[in-house]
Amino acid sequence: MKFVVLIGRILFSLLFIFASFANLLSGKANGYAAAVGLPLPNVLVPLAGVVALVGALMILTGFKAKIGGWLIVIFLVPVTLVFHNFWSISDPQQKQEQILHFVTNVSLIGAALMIAYFGSGPLSVSKK
Repeated sequence: MKFVVLIGRILFSLLFIFASFANLLSGKANGYAAAVGLPLPNVLVPLAGVVALVGALMILTGFKAKIGGWLIVIFLVPVTLVFHNFWSISDPQQKQEQILHFVTNVSLIGAALMIAYFGSGPLSVSKK
């Protein structure tokens, strides 16, 4: 059973690792952030990518996974509120898509909060 937590950490962190690299290596996220009115997108988007990447790697390895969980929460809360603000969209199809993204991110925040509370579990670099 100790492998279940390790597999969960791997699966959870992969999303943020891949997304971080995609955002850091592509300028598309900066353009999208600018389009929705985010100030300083050329600074905040890479910063957010680094925060998510560091948090995900901490969770993946189990090194200070509680801190990694908090980093993912710190990344997800503003991203969810700024980029998936379905309440301001009038087009029904776009609104439905943003509701799905919003709820998905809220669920990921819940998972990150559990990691922030319980830590890495067995088979990790550190026990915290």
